[in-house]
Amino acid sequence: MVANVLEVLVATGARVSVGDTLLLLESMKMEIPVFAEVSGTIEHVGVSVGEVIQEGDLLIRIESK
Repeated sequence: MVANVLEVLVATGARVSVGDTLLLLESMKMEIPVFAEVSGTIEHVGVSVGEVIQEGDLLIRIESK
């Protein structure tokens, strides 16, 4: 799947919980939220607004505790 990054809702160092929305993507005119699957601290944000991503790209790395 190819998608465009519409919005990045977190930054490096932010604390997140399971279910928090991290990103909004757009594909085929549909908005797709990306949710945190674990609780922890954002270690790395690998995308920026306007970027085109492919399936398998690293979007965000979360250090879980």
